[in-house]
Amino acid sequence: MFTGLIQCVGVVTATEMAAGRLRLSIALPPENMMGITIGESIAIDGVCLTVVSVNDGVCQFDVVGETLKKTTLRTAKVEHPINAERALRAGDPMGGHFVTGHIDGLGRVEKIEREGGDLLFTFYAPPELLPEVAAKGSVAVNGISLTVLSTVPGGFTCTIIPHTLNATTLGDKTPGDLVNLETDVLAKYVRRAADAARGSKAPAVAPEAGAGSPRGKAE
Repeated sequence: MFTGLIQCVGVVTATEMAAGRLRLSIALPPENMMGITIGESIAIDGVCLTVVSVNDGVCQFDVVGETLKKTTLRTAKVEHPINAERALRAGDPMGGHFVTGHIDGLGRVEKIEREGGDLLFTFYAPPELLPEVAAKGSVAVNGISLTVLSTVPGGFTCTIIPHTLNATTLGDKTPGDLVNLETDVLAKYVRRAADAARGSKAPAVAPEAGAGSPRGKAE
C-alpha cells in the first residue's frame, strides 16, 4: 500500500528483456536507499514492483509481461526519470490517499495550460474508468496522488502546483505522453455496490464520449 506522495525521482540505468520479463534497473538517491531490502515493494511510476536486487545505489525489478502490456514501463529507457515511493509502514504519516500500485489503465496527457503559477493538466482516461473519477476525488497518475478538479468529456483535469512539478516527473510531460492511472480504491467499491444494487454488471454511469484510445494502448 502507498500514499501517492512521491518520495524521490529515480533514473533508469538499464533495461534487459529475458524470458518475457523486463529486468529494470533504477538508481535512487542515497538518502532514499537507506534500509531497502530484497523483497521490498516500491511503486515505480505507480506500479507496485518487488526489489530483486540492491547494489551500489541501484535497485533492480523484474517486470512481467502482463505489467508491460498494461503500463508505461514497457517504454522505459535508460536515463529516463521515474517516480518512486516505498511502501507505507505502520505509523507513517498518511498523506495523499490509499494507492495500491495496481494500475487500472493507460491515460494520456491531452493538454497543459498555465494558470498563474500553476499548471492545469487535462488527462484522457479510458471510458471504463470514468465512472470511478469524480470532481474533488482522488486519482493516482504515474503514482502521484492528485485531486481531480473537474471531469470533462473523455477525461479529467487536475491543477498541479510547482512543488509537485519539481518533485515528480510531471514537469517533464508534454501533450501526447502516456501515463499510468489508478482510480481511488473507495470509488471501486462504491461502483461495485451500486452495480450490485442495480442487479447489473453494466457501468454505474454511462461512459462519456472521449478522445479515443491513447496511442500505443495495450489490449
